[in-house]
Formats: sequence, structure tokens, C-alpha cells
Amino acid sequence: MHLFQQKDALRQYLGAAKEQGATIGFVPTMGALHDGHLSLIRAAKAQCSQVVCSIFVNPTQFNDPADYEKYPVTIERDQELLIKAGTDVLFLPAVAEMYPEGLTAPARHYDFGALETVLEGAHRPGHFQGVGRIVHKLLDLVQPHQLFMGQKDLQQCLIVKRLLQLIHSPAELVICPTRREPDGLAMSSRNLRLNAGERQKATTLYKTLSYIKTRLAAGAPLPDTVNAARLQLQSANFETDYLEVIAVQDNGIILFPDKPVPGLPMYAVVAARMQGSAVRLIDNMEM
Repeated sequence: MHLFQQKDALRQYLGAAKEQGATIGFVPTMGALHDGHLSLIRAAKAQCSQVVCSIFVNPTQFNDPADYEKYPVTIERDQELLIKAGTDVLFLPAVAEMYPEGLTAPARHYDFGALETVLEGAHRPGHFQGVGRIVHKLLDLVQPHQLFMGQKDLQQCLIVKRLLQLIHSPAELVICPTRREPDGLAMSSRNLRLNAGERQKATTLYKTLSYIKTRLAAGAPLPDTVNAARLQLQSANFETDYLEVIAVQDNGIILFPDKPVPGLPMYAVVAARMQGSAVRLIDNMEM
């Protein structure tokens, strides 16, 4: 595995690889890798001749400075996992390498429309502008043929899909299924911050989404089902930012219907934390 920490060296390497006909698959991450990330590496390897992974904890997408400071960092273990998975290139830049202009310098505003005003956008102001800023930088650098992301961060995937349109990128976005632990918990780097009791209780989110899916499949009214699920989370001592069933249009716009919408994919989406826990978890499930 080739390791690069400077943009110019990575750009030179990838330019030479493309001249020799390489196809580039790109997996951007913030590290603390788990099998969800590695499933993206495997998907990229199946479709591309060169797989590039980046590890960069991006400060501009954290609206909570404490969350940024506590984000788990496991670089040595991450590198071992990437080597075993057959990653060709790891880009591991410092903050100054990605933001030579400084974190507070004026930055482009991305028109994500209503997509960044609901759900995660409503609860994490500025988050998706930070995502757009760093993904744009990385795409300009790597110029991949395909970009691989996980469905667990569904709204982020929709934001990046819109970003690709805004910057006229030819990269194809490939959204891969959420990887889960045997008990259903969605794999997440933030799971490392859960204590044993919290880790066991965190499966409540998966059970709640499964309950919604089962009830809707049986024909139960959507609003009643979601309200019942919210009460379940409340009774389990979860503080919920949102629990909704959404429909997603082809243009990425999120709808909040009161009944299933034929022809549109629908998802139950949740963001919550256990009372007394600083760890905020998100998950979603296609209905």
C-alpha cells in the first residue's frame, strides 16, 4: 500500500496510474475503521483497478468542537486493516495540507437547498457545508471514476450526489449497504465511544427501525406507527433528535409523506442518544 501525506505526491502518482489506464475507486473516511468501511474497499476493488482511501478527520464538518476532539483516532490499526483489505493507496493528510488557506478563510457556499435544512441539517447547522467543502477538495485531488459511500449516512450520500452535480464532477457515486453487527447495530466509528451498557442498549435503534418496517408492511398507518416508535424510544430513555419515515425523489429531495409513495424509495431514519451519553447515533432502514 502506498502512503501519501502531501497532495502533490498523490496527484503525481494517480496521474501516472491513469496514463497507464487505471480506473480509480475512492473511499473517503475519517478513520477509526470498521467492516463498514472495509466493505466499501471491497466494493471498490471489485470495480476499479486502483483503490484510494483517505483518512482525514475534517474539522469544518463538526458543529460541536467537543465531538471533534473526542472523535476516535486509530491510525496504526486502520493502516493494518487497509493493507489486509488490499487498498492500493492511503492518503493521510494533516489539517494544514487540506486547508492551507486556514479553517476560517471565506469558503464557497454550496446550494444544497432544502436537503440541508432537515434531519441532520436541522440538528447540525453548517455540517453539510463542511462535508461539501472537504469532499470537493478530495474529488479535485483524486479525480476518481467512482466514489464509494455507505447507506448508513444516507443524507450525506444525498448531499454528495448533489455536490457532484454542482461541481460537474464525472465521478459516479456508488452507495453500498449498511454493515451491521450480529445484533443489528449499524457499524459506526462512534460505537468505540460506547461503554458496555450503552453498547448493549444501542441495539434499540435497530429494533425500532425494524418495528416500523414490520408494521408498515402489515398495512399499519404510517403516522400511528412512527408515533408508537417514538414512544418506544422515549420509554427506553433515548433522547431523540428525529425519528421519521421519508421518501427520496430522484433529484435527492426528501419528502415526509403520511402514507407510502408508490415508486419512491422510503426509509425510516433516526438520530438519538441514550440519556446521560454524549454519543449520538444515527441509523436508517429502507422500508
